Amino acid sequence: MLRTIDEITGYVLRARDGEIGRCKDFLFDEEHWAIRYMVADTGRWLPKRKVLVSPISLDEPIWAEQVLPVRLTKEQVENAPAVDEDAPVSRQHEIQFHTYYGWPYYWGMADVWGEGAYPRPLYVEKKERGQKSPERPPEPTEDADPHLRSVKEVTGYHIQATDGEIGHVEGFIVDDETWEIRYMIVDTRNWLPGRKVLVSPTWITSMSWSDRKVFLDHTRDLIKESPEFDPSAPVNREYEERLYDYYGRPRYWLRDPSTVNK
Repeated sequence: MLRTIDEITGYVLRARDGEIGRCKDFLFDEEHWAIRYMVADTGRWLPKRKVLVSPISLDEPIWAEQVLPVRLTKEQVENAPAVDEDAPVSRQHEIQFHTYYGWPYYWGMADVWGEGAYPRPLYVEKKERGQKSPERPPEPTEDADPHLRSVKEVTGYHIQATDGEIGHVEGFIVDDETWEIRYMIVDTRNWLPGRKVLVSPTWITSMSWSDRKVFLDHTRDLIKESPEFDPSAPVNREYEERLYDYYGRPRYWLRDPSTVNK
């Protein structure tokens, strides 16, 4: 199912032996546009620490209670490799993080989650692996060490069509099984008052992180007539079909047979 990041922000992250905090941010990678970590607001429990929770560790969410169950203990989370609150999460830290939990690496492989399309089946207790760490990937060089991006950081980026600006990023819509970002919500109020539209990250031609801009290969008029996004209504498959048909883009769910009936 598709959900807005705003909806999930503030959800309780509940470990096996108690709460570890609430979702305050989400980190995604630039290649697959998949959420790699929830960043927890831990209150006074672990101050000045950036506490990361991977979708690999999540159990079935309790949507009605706004709870994301985490298949870890508080001690496991506390003893995980630490990141300073204001520091970026480097690839080197990710290697330490995945090695600590004994989980496979996702980068450098074709599937979104390395060994598969979904994160949850990749969860294995380290003791069940016989204390073996996952096969280590090649060490990244400093120049090839991309930092994960924060959805809070990218919110507000300007959207550039081929013939001018059309608005800014207001939010994100994520698949709650694969944790891929399916759409950016674009607020066009400075051009089309009151109108919001969706664009897929796969339609982005380039990003300028320094200028806080997203570039699309669509014209402003094309976007103007695209199916309008209603924040009060769920994004269902019928709406997605209209959106993809309008832009003449290949449907992502037809490339993945497991999503056909979603």
